[in-house]
Amino acid sequence: MSNFEGKIYNVTQQAVKEVYGLDVGPDTLVVEVPRNKDNGDYATGVSMKLARELHKNPVEIAEAIAAKLRELLPEAESVTVAKPGFINFKLSSEALTSLINQVLDQGDDYGQNNSGEGVHILVEWVSANPTGDLHCGHARNAAWGDSICRLLEKSGYDVLREFYVNDAGNQIVMLGESLVSRYFEYFGKEYPLPENGYHADDVKQIAQDIAKEDGDKWLTADANERLHYFMQQGIDRELAKIDRDLKLYRVNITSWMHETFFYQNDMKRIKDCLKMMDDKGLLYEKDGALWFKSTDYGDDKDRVLRKSDGTLSYLTPDIANHVYKMERGYPVMVNLWGADHHSYVTRMQAALTALGYPKGTLSVELIQMVRMVEDGVEVKMSKRTGNAITLRELCEDVGVDAARWFFVSKDITTQMDFDIKQASAKNYDNPVYYAQYAHSRMCSILRNPEIPEFHREESYNRLTNEKELQLLKMISEFPGTVAKAAKTRKPNTIAEYIQSLVKLYHSYYNVVHVNNPDDPELTNQRLGLVLALKTTLRNALDLLGVDAPQSM
Repeated sequence: MSNFEGKIYNVTQQAVKEVYGLDVGPDTLVVEVPRNKDNGDYATGVSMKLARELHKNPVEIAEAIAAKLRELLPEAESVTVAKPGFINFKLSSEALTSLINQVLDQGDDYGQNNSGEGVHILVEWVSANPTGDLHCGHARNAAWGDSICRLLEKSGYDVLREFYVNDAGNQIVMLGESLVSRYFEYFGKEYPLPENGYHADDVKQIAQDIAKEDGDKWLTADANERLHYFMQQGIDRELAKIDRDLKLYRVNITSWMHETFFYQNDMKRIKDCLKMMDDKGLLYEKDGALWFKSTDYGDDKDRVLRKSDGTLSYLTPDIANHVYKMERGYPVMVNLWGADHHSYVTRMQAALTALGYPKGTLSVELIQMVRMVEDGVEVKMSKRTGNAITLRELCEDVGVDAARWFFVSKDITTQMDFDIKQASAKNYDNPVYYAQYAHSRMCSILRNPEIPEFHREESYNRLTNEKELQLLKMISEFPGTVAKAAKTRKPNTIAEYIQSLVKLYHSYYNVVHVNNPDDPELTNQRLGLVLALKTTLRNALDLLGVDAPQSM
């Protein structure tokens, strides 16, 4: 929460204690920014929460608390009551202008809050199969997940950023066989390409690289040894490309968890997990297969964990993986999956519930599909390669900033059309350009040689223009907006905040001249406001992985 939001929260707690002798916590007392700013800068509905316990009218409770708050909160210009029991706070101009030095003191840390209280949280996202390039669907997942991590970190959570590598399935065998086929082809030899093999150019390139590095020694090698080698080479080289492209996209993965890890040491972790489930009476055998009683925990049907041929289903190592996350010290887990995994969510949560983990241990965000659109027409293939548009191509064509912005500005619960022309535009129709241009305007003012260098003041009481006070109110809301976006895991909240902030700033810039040679004191105080705005906007853009340029 913001400095003011926190102060109002603490003082309201004190007022409730003094008036009614009650201790209230976050379940009862919530301070928020009202949708209608005419009602005030902040509001709380604590009176309505207390009405049942106190057997009083909420308005009567609110009036009593408000009277005490007027004594305890000098930062408030007014504390008023509105039906059915809201307490509204309007900040004084003195309180608002005092915010400037707070922002300048905190710098890059402005917006930091401790709502996460150091809770360990593991975010697993992207997790694309290591069999080819990342595409535009992955780009939406990657941008959203990275911004969630940035928000959680800014809000005091201890975050592990994890990519789960699906390297134990049949698709990896197909990758290895495809590479062997292309390797033989390089030397003019025959080796059949699997029916469901990989035909992409990057597979050919990897095979050629192996041929140049290792020569023709694999032509006569043991078939099993050769396949294993090419499978591992394929995984390693595809993951290196994925990591490279994610870093280009400003996504930092700190942990790479491989599915094959759970098959090591004679599948010890998987066997331990199955034993744990069996000990709890969660398993049964039927038709030679091992089943999980998932219908007892909300699933629509029981699930096979071990097939009749002895192989494991996809669910089994996934359960072991999530148990291992808990064992590693992450009691809260967030997964970002494609919308096609909808039915998979229920069975995974059923497994964790059955094992006794608390409700809410695992949250799954399902990301809807993306359509790339140009001039109203869907673009399915790259004009350069004729293949699906890759993440790298998207970054090169529209830029990392535009790609990141557009993917996080729309809620992931709805399908989105990515307008390539709008994202590439260098005008106000492009929201990321509009936001970045605001930052460059601020920087231009601050480096203007005709304006004396800024010096801090104890008071900024000359900032009385209505737009200046509105801008200060928006700055004051930033930490609370960050905490809210982290709690709801919705980075688009930050994009909406930025759009409101820069719209207000551009309107201020168009009517107010910061530099007034006849009034150096007012000029200096307005410079302080611009510095605080620049800091806030830069920090907000960073949460979305978007640069804040000094000039444009």
